[in-house]
Amino acid sequence: MAIKPLDDRLVVRSLEAEEKTAGGILLPDTAKEKPQKAKVLAVGAGRLTDEGKRLPLDVKVGDTVLFGKYSGTEVKWNGEELRILRESEVLAVVDEK
Repeated sequence: MAIKPLDDRLVVRSLEAEEKTAGGILLPDTAKEKPQKAKVLAVGAGRLTDEGKRLPLDVKVGDTVLFGKYSGTEVKWNGEELRILRESEVLAVVDEK
């Protein structure tokens, strides 16, 4: 990845929103909710404390995470829609076992 996030930031690619409801109804694009699940593509070195120490991130490349609907900043990189989040904006890491 050519983007290297700084400090406690991470670069994620949103996973596609559900195309149909639990009842089997197909949703048009306009009715789909913003995706809140993403794959982590790159992570920064960690937050720098007042004492000058780096605190490593709990999230690593390849993790699937959940975040708030309007969290982070959306960016377009090489024609791809990505999002840059702070680690504090990540709500949970999904265990896909």
